[in-house]
Amino acid sequence: MDELDCAVIGGGVVGLAVARALALAGREVVVLEAEGAIGTGTSSRNSEVIHAGIYYPQGSLKARLCVEGKQALYDYAGQRGVPHQRCGKLIVATSAEQVAQLEIIRAKAAANGVGDLVLLTAQQAVAMEPQLHCVAALHSPSTGIVDSHALMLSLLGDLENAGGMLALKSPIARAECGQDAIVLVAEDGTALRCNTVVNAAGLLGPDLARRFEGLPAEAVPTAYFAKGSYFTLSGRAPFSRLVYPVPEPGGLGVHLTIDLGGQAKFGPDVQWVASADDLVVDPARGNGFYAEVRKYWPALPEGALIPGYAGMRPKISGPDEPARDFMIDGPESHGVRGLVNLFGIESPGLTSSLAIGRYVERLLAAG
Repeated sequence: MDELDCAVIGGGVVGLAVARALALAGREVVVLEAEGAIGTGTSSRNSEVIHAGIYYPQGSLKARLCVEGKQALYDYAGQRGVPHQRCGKLIVATSAEQVAQLEIIRAKAAANGVGDLVLLTAQQAVAMEPQLHCVAALHSPSTGIVDSHALMLSLLGDLENAGGMLALKSPIARAECGQDAIVLVAEDGTALRCNTVVNAAGLLGPDLARRFEGLPAEAVPTAYFAKGSYFTLSGRAPFSRLVYPVPEPGGLGVHLTIDLGGQAKFGPDVQWVASADDLVVDPARGNGFYAEVRKYWPALPEGALIPGYAGMRPKISGPDEPARDFMIDGPESHGVRGLVNLFGIESPGLTSSLAIGRYVERLLAAG
């Protein structure tokens, strides 16, 4: 049986960031990725937004790691030449009833250490974005966008330069949790005896954890899947910043984001589905996008929205439940030596990735 110091299961942006942090701390690390390339799941199906840390409950892991991760990501992207842009965003109230929510959002952001939000009148917001319609807005100057694939390639390069390795097409079938080690058994029967295992399998994380013999069943949350469809704008967008409506239950509403090439996309919406593989965009869902987008961009032309792609939020709370925090559970939580499970790493997971890596490294160093 082969022996390994540390295995990180999952080669998305979070898994790579965790593996990088462990390798830089001197650990022998191998990333085990089930697919034939890195970042083919949630990491490649999102808005690529660098979030400011505005919406999350004070003291939550989402709030703490987003704010820490945002600064770390900007610093890292600048140092490594990862394409990114600190473009800012506007959170818009399109009715008088929503204005009070902007003040609540600003107060929540301040409690999280994000003190740069500015409340704008309609005139001030329209001066920044002439095509915008609103009655008031919040300007978040530290929100941005990043090339997630370039980021993952850079993280992988750091991992490999520190002596770590990536093993593609290496799906794990099950694990046996013992007193001194965790034995991972691949689908081809290969067994690896590991001192440390980090389950960063994203959407499949809870299902994989249930196949860890010796891990208490109550330590694994139920997985839910919230699909989000995106529609691409035909033609160039008349906006230079991201535009978000006030949040809605289950998500942040149908917002406008712009990629580094200037292409605009709208979404995601929220559609609860039974399978993580349900990633086909239903063109009919675009009908509902027009009404939502026209609340803040009345000039959206008919027929301008083209089905783009769908992402899947790895939820650990259901449609009628409050959103749960990130779950980053080490041995003190579940009792299995050397194991860290990452569950529910949805947005702001991309923004938080470097901070999550440091968090896991410290968690393991302490235990």
